Amino acid sequence: MIPRIKTFALILSTLIWRSQSLELDLDDYQSLQNATALVAWGLMDYYEGTKYGGTVGMFSSPYYWWEAGGAFGTLLDFWYFMDNDTYNDEILAAMVYQAGNDWDYIPLNQSTTEGNDDQAFWGIAAMTAAERNFTNPASDEPQWLYLAQAVFNTMALRWDTDSCGGGLRWQIFTWNSGYDYKNSVSNGALFHLAARLARYTGNDSYVDWAEKVYNWMEDTGFITTGNTLYVYDGASTEDNCSSVTKYQWTYNQGLILSGAAYLYNYSESSLWYNRTMTALSSSGVFLNNSIMCEAACQPAGTCDTDQRSFKAYFARFLGVTAQLVPSTRTQIMTWMNASAYAVAESCSGGTDGHTCGLNWFLGSWDGYYGLGEQMSALEVLVNTRALDKPGPYNSTNGGSSQGDGAAGTETTATNLAPLNITGGSKAAAAIITAVIGISLIACTLWIIF
Repeated sequence: MIPRIKTFALILSTLIWRSQSLELDLDDYQSLQNATALVAWGLMDYYEGTKYGGTVGMFSSPYYWWEAGGAFGTLLDFWYFMDNDTYNDEILAAMVYQAGNDWDYIPLNQSTTEGNDDQAFWGIAAMTAAERNFTNPASDEPQWLYLAQAVFNTMALRWDTDSCGGGLRWQIFTWNSGYDYKNSVSNGALFHLAARLARYTGNDSYVDWAEKVYNWMEDTGFITTGNTLYVYDGASTEDNCSSVTKYQWTYNQGLILSGAAYLYNYSESSLWYNRTMTALSSSGVFLNNSIMCEAACQPAGTCDTDQRSFKAYFARFLGVTAQLVPSTRTQIMTWMNASAYAVAESCSGGTDGHTCGLNWFLGSWDGYYGLGEQMSALEVLVNTRALDKPGPYNSTNGGSSQGDGAAGTETTATNLAPLNITGGSKAAAAIITAVIGISLIACTLWIIF
């Protein structure tokens, strides 16, 4: 999508509201609560689930299903850190409704178009609900831990060794553009979920999976080694992943950073500690004077709709890393607090005077607006309190959500393998269509005569 260009009206609005940025004092909890409530309200302006004719769990066009999963993860953070339950009913309804008939976040309305990364971001939201002890669904509905395990299991069963020696493809189905691409966000999300499930359940089989995914990403060059830990975008299966696309995105860096932090917190392994610290120091490529930036697209003004939400996940994953690994806290909170004050100045646009922008360096609104901008701003603001709340719960220290290690594999309609329509299937379908057509014509003639 081409970025929105400032129109005269937007520029005028910026001038009118420039002096009315969010009032923010990070030493005053009430100030932070007031500021985040305004940003969350703006986020929910895009929600369709409570509007006539809208779908529960979906946001307005052009925001895809995956970003809705990301948005509810953001709202969970808003509830938890700000002690604000305004949208809890909407969160609960959406995350249960979009789980689908098989409780694996492959709902019928997305079952032919979603990719591995799309499914993963709903699974991450469910994992967050479990770790935060969010209100459990009714006993006859899917539970948060179960949903996260179902997402992990269905993704793990798509591990593909036919090309590149392993890894997940970007897309689930052969007919979708991107099926011939293996990307870091899909594989990084599988690693990330495995790490969180290991810590929550105490089941080391998840550690084995996390190590498997990480090692594969490192072997293919998706993750660099040595003094830096950069995460690159992915590679094509057509050349066996021999040529890596070296774009770097904040959410990929955050997935690997926080996944390593979970594994260190769980295992106290020096390997995962070192990887956490290297990933953190390497994250500086996304900071400009300690303010977060989507370096691959933001300076050039080329961020598309999806990319404008990436900093939301980066901020979220930085916050949980600070909770899990004490030695990261000084650096992370320096970045978080500096970004928060920059966000407050950016959230000064629109007709409401607190619409948030994309570029947080200007001291004012930049004319950009949307769901991604609101999510990113809100995650930064609420995660300034990451150290004032307990870290993620697990099954032994307060987590109450129930799961099943076999979640997602008990039914036959799980879309575990890509659907491949063969020539024979097409021919059979053509014959059936012809027979039905002839039958309809015969019935019509019988009625007429």
